[in-house]
Amino acid sequence: MPSRRGSIALTEQEQDAFLNGGWTLQVASNGPKGFPHLVAMWYVVFDGKIHFTTFGKSQKVMNLRRDPKITCMLESGKGYSELKGLVIEGNAAVIDDDNAFTAKVMAHVGSKYNGIPLATDTPEAALKAASKRVVIRVDPVDIYSWDHGKLGGKY
Repeated sequence: MPSRRGSIALTEQEQDAFLNGGWTLQVASNGPKGFPHLVAMWYVVFDGKIHFTTFGKSQKVMNLRRDPKITCMLESGKGYSELKGLVIEGNAAVIDDDNAFTAKVMAHVGSKYNGIPLATDTPEAALKAASKRVVIRVDPVDIYSWDHGKLGGKY
């Protein structure tokens, strides 16, 4: 029986809409003992790429400095026919030398998740908070997706 994987894949436009409208991203890095280190992150999309902030001394950052491979998964749905997902495998760029950019990502995350209005300038307090954090940018290598709604009830 031929695979139906291609028929349930999200189109590029569907991927963009799903990623931009998504909420909690599952992020996996390679832990120090060889096991995946999996965490849930809030994120934003700039220039078509996932960005999130985290503390510079966090385990995920230590993992990504040692091995930049990262996998991110966004999913939705409860019933089988509603399941939808997007997986991005890539390389993580740890951006730790630009407090203004870190503050910008933090502000956009705050706006998306908490409804905080975006400021036109970067207040000193935001720069201070950003100084302890880094930005992780995910540079995709491979993307795969599924939308069981496209199966039309035939499994």
